[in-house]
Amino acid sequence: MSKTVFLAGATGVIGSALVKLLVDEGYLVFGSTRREDKADYLRSLGAKPIVVDVFDRERLYEALIQIKPAAVVHQLTDLPRGLDPSQMEAAINRNARVRTEGTRNLIGAMLASGCESIVAQSIAWAYAPATKPYAEDAELDIKAEGLRQVSVGGIVALEQQVLNTPHIQGTVLRYGHLYGPGTGTDQPTGASPLHVEAAAYAALLALRLNARGVFNVAEDKAEVTSEKARRVLGWVPELRLPHVLSAQ
Repeated sequence: MSKTVFLAGATGVIGSALVKLLVDEGYLVFGSTRREDKADYLRSLGAKPIVVDVFDRERLYEALIQIKPAAVVHQLTDLPRGLDPSQMEAAINRNARVRTEGTRNLIGAMLASGCESIVAQSIAWAYAPATKPYAEDAELDIKAEGLRQVSVGGIVALEQQVLNTPHIQGTVLRYGHLYGPGTGTDQPTGASPLHVEAAAYAALLALRLNARGVFNVAEDKAEVTSEKARRVLGWVPELRLPHVLSAQ
């Protein structure tokens, strides 16, 4: 099997860590960024930069048809550094668009290129209130209101496309609240904390093992259980990069 990967969102906090892991694993990584000035950063990590906006459907299709990746890893978000509260309302709406329209464009480009495998980032705090810890078969909070409704709606759209599109073999990683390099905090945060480098390792393991379905990915004693990720992926929350990378 080809080890060519298209990493969408390669300069994000997870993407930056994941590029290094994939390159060290022997993958040929094509990493996407919206900004030309980040191309050199991706080259320094060992990736081949692709400057493209996920909403530029024509350019995205053109890129994937040329690359013909064996797999796509979807780590796209549109959030402010450190989740700045003053910017979050607008960011939540932008992020939901990435997860709906952006995912649709990405999967369309995959199909056009002949690629059938995708690993996609989701979140572990979109569950409807129920008995904790939440496992992957718990219901999502589709009856939420306000900005939470926007966030959950984006997640539902992303997951349905990744898991239910014909001819696509999809994996969804429901990440906990990130901390570590590039996230704005070095300490565990939220009800389901997750170190950014451990998050990157979950994506690598899912890709390496060709695992399919939904996986919670968070530390022990979280609101969610990550037992499935431990059992199927061999993932543990203590995983870290050999050396620290800083997201640019």
